[in-house]
Amino acid sequence: MSQASTPMSQSRSEPKVVSGLDGVFVAQTTLSFVDGPGSELYYRGIPVHEFIGTSSFEEVAFLLWYGKLPIKAELEALKKKLAAERQIPSEAIELIRKIPKKTHPMGVLRTLVSYAGLFDPQGGVFDPEVSLSQAYTLTARFPGMIAAFYRIREGKEPVPSEPSLSHAADFLYMMHAKKPDKEMTDALDAYLILLADHGLNASTFSARVTVATQSDLYSAITSAIGTLKGSLHGGANQGAMEMILDIGSPEKAESYVRSLFEQKKKVMGFGHRIYKHKDPRAEAFRKLARAVCERTGQSRFLDISDQVEKVMVEAKGIPCNVDFFSSSVLYALGFPVDFFTTVFAASRIAGWTAHVIEQQKNNKLIRPEAEYTGPHNKHFIPLEARK
Repeated sequence: MSQASTPMSQSRSEPKVVSGLDGVFVAQTTLSFVDGPGSELYYRGIPVHEFIGTSSFEEVAFLLWYGKLPIKAELEALKKKLAAERQIPSEAIELIRKIPKKTHPMGVLRTLVSYAGLFDPQGGVFDPEVSLSQAYTLTARFPGMIAAFYRIREGKEPVPSEPSLSHAADFLYMMHAKKPDKEMTDALDAYLILLADHGLNASTFSARVTVATQSDLYSAITSAIGTLKGSLHGGANQGAMEMILDIGSPEKAESYVRSLFEQKKKVMGFGHRIYKHKDPRAEAFRKLARAVCERTGQSRFLDISDQVEKVMVEAKGIPCNVDFFSSSVLYALGFPVDFFTTVFAASRIAGWTAHVIEQQKNNKLIRPEAEYTGPHNKHFIPLEARK
């Protein structure tokens, strides 16, 4: 056999393919640590549960971006900066009015981020300092983008941002045209905190792969949104609530879940690639869901959830993940089911942008290889000779 026709597999060491890159380390990060065996999540070394009830999304964003907890003056400066950036431009509103109402909200958010990059004079710049400024803007504007599409889709006018409100409170205000009470604000703030970052998950990996080519932050975040949209990632929260609504009542839960078993269908909101014993975020959301659903008179969703979880644990030994009880929290806060993943994105934008900046500071092109399993030593056949 000639050298030119030698299959590549004969001239190189045998590749080891790891399906889904499970357990493969491709980057180093100081942002968050997902401790699967210990069932804990840490932001910059701090257990995530320590932020709930004592912190705010703005404070967590600062921690992820700057690597330290802010002092009071720094936190107030960041809050003012985000508040000043929250109002989305008129050209974005006009674009939203032209988008088909049946478009999935994640598709709208993906488009609006890409569109925003066109109007930024530094939209194509690969630089950590520029990216930090862009991170402020996108983090601030995600709630307004989401709320504007929701209201326009419902035949209502967008609600202008109210700078005096916190990030979470203003999000709810722009959605519902009503200033939320402290309990509802705290619940959304806790949601935004708990989902702000989570190691090298699929969407974060997409963002880092994109920016590693020396592309820009807007392109990286657009990639991340497209990845989060999938039902095996961020879209799972929508699927979990759709299941709960479809079940309808607690007494139907067991037969519904066992029917899914028989059909070999996935029970949404259960299982996790890393957490095998319990998802620490799920435990936090269990408490939040109880408080918010009871306050809004929607406790039956919790009763359904409890029954579904009981069946899953007894029959399969699989614990619930972050999507399961968080879906009831978002529903009780008045977010339509198909908007759930956009709220996830409004949280994860802090982590995505922090990872983009971290990648830029120590960049190397991410270029894995694939094992070729197709035929070798084939030759081109002229069209007239093909049968």
